[in-house]
Amino acid sequence: MRLGILGGAFDPIHTGHLDAAAATLRALALDQVVFVPTHVPSHRDAPRASRFHRFAMAALAIQPHPAFVLSDLELSRPGPSYTAVTLRHFRSQGLAPSQVFFITGVDAFAEIATWYDYPAVLDASHFVVVSRPGYRLDALRARLPDLRHRFVDLGVAAASSAPGAGTAVFLLQAETRDVSSTEVRRRLAAGDAPDDRVPRAVTEYALRHRLYHPAPDAAGQLHDQE
Repeated sequence: MRLGILGGAFDPIHTGHLDAAAATLRALALDQVVFVPTHVPSHRDAPRASRFHRFAMAALAIQPHPAFVLSDLELSRPGPSYTAVTLRHFRSQGLAPSQVFFITGVDAFAEIATWYDYPAVLDASHFVVVSRPGYRLDALRARLPDLRHRFVDLGVAAASSAPGAGTAVFLLQAETRDVSSTEVRRRLAAGDAPDDRVPRAVTEYALRHRLYHPAPDAAGQLHDQE
């Protein structure tokens, strides 16, 4: 079993997430990619939509993809969600670090030194750093010089290669759509469909439940929902 893990607030899930998962699935010949919505993100503001709605939207988004599965592992835990804790869970299920590939974007991985249980978290699985519009993969070498020995360029090396016997940081140049969750929420708050930024089923769900619409206060004034 070669398992990808993609975590995130998914507030809402969008095509950028799906593109990154699909690109990693192909490049590393994974068996599955598990989408793991966070309960409380440790590095950003709390999600606008509830955990129940975010789980439902993720389920709708991955439905057409047989190799994508959904886990409520982090949603069922109280407090902040930490990658290191999630990876320990998969280790407890019998998966070796060499079988697990944690998928993240360039911008998020650039802050890896601030993650909980760093640097030990890097030994808990392989990491796959997927390119994003506006962020350069090659900039990571300059920003994270202490991790250069772990980097494996998937454009050059075989997908099965890794430096030595340990876990690697695979750098994956991929075609992912330029999507901003903030912009998606703004469009949904206005009652607009965010084009191809979000799967249609997710757009319909969010609009039907008015997840990102401003909420009226007691005086009838509209304010953003928390």
